[in-house]
Amino acid sequence: MNPPFQQFVVNRFRQRKKQDDFPAISKYGQAKEFLRLKVTVWHLVKDILFISIGIISAGFGLKSFLLPNSFIDGGVTGISLLTNHLTAYSLPLLIIIFNIPFLILGFTQIGKGFAVKSILAICGLALALLTITYPVITSDKLLVATFGGFFLGAGIGLSVRGGAVLDGTEILAITLSRKTGLTIGDIILIFNVGIFSVAAYLLSIEVALYSILTYLAASKTIDFIIEGVEEYTGVTIISAHSNEIRLMLTEQMGRGVTIYNGKRGYGKQSEQLGSVDIVFTVITRLEIARLQTEVEKIDRNAFIVMNSIKDTKGGMIKKRPLKGK
Repeated sequence: MNPPFQQFVVNRFRQRKKQDDFPAISKYGQAKEFLRLKVTVWHLVKDILFISIGIISAGFGLKSFLLPNSFIDGGVTGISLLTNHLTAYSLPLLIIIFNIPFLILGFTQIGKGFAVKSILAICGLALALLTITYPVITSDKLLVATFGGFFLGAGIGLSVRGGAVLDGTEILAITLSRKTGLTIGDIILIFNVGIFSVAAYLLSIEVALYSILTYLAASKTIDFIIEGVEEYTGVTIISAHSNEIRLMLTEQMGRGVTIYNGKRGYGKQSEQLGSVDIVFTVITRLEIARLQTEVEKIDRNAFIVMNSIKDTKGGMIKKRPLKGK
């Protein structure tokens, strides 16, 4: 570590500890503070990249597909598009104005950092709509609904991955779900039913139906972007042959495992409960059939529980290739 940067790290450490006369920092302390700075900078760069690409994608979906064909979407973006069609007010201005109450709500309910990122993201989208000349791709209604929703959804999803929102509907849904018995999905659905009903009355039923298709394409794309491309499965295996299963997973399939100590049995008295090692691992969906086959070779009576995992962080699953038989 070069001396100027080393001094910067030391000053950061002292500032964080709020002590000007903090004693000399060990090499371990400097390395730990450097790691914190590195992680912070990397996540900031990654968030900016996600949000920037999201803004460009959402702007492309709006100006190249939805706006020229008078289609709308759900949420705050849908309200802005509907108002734009009826009043001819500037869409960038409407997007900012209609999102303001939700951003205030996000500041109070979620946090300052989230609100600041969202403000910058929404203003960035408005600026992109004003300054970037997007080409009109097609006037085919089915293509407009499908790909307009896809690019808009991709933009919103990438912004969420960057820690911000381009549409404040989910902030409202999260807040209301805490105060009511409704889920976030229920609240968003009710909100959008109202928007599409108004669109059917003020525009036309056909436009409303195509707009629902746009919303479905956008929402599925958002789920795809947020949950990730890869799908993982958490597998819990309870067997009397847990050690053999552990060796099979680590040596044959190349997967890491976690071992839990548990008890099994049907007896009411604790003496009747037998101790057992519980094996837990995470695999990809492509490995499920092979795992079941290999476990059955070892223990046909093994109890296997599988549950979906949206994404993983850390560990070795993303670094190790699939091993052949």
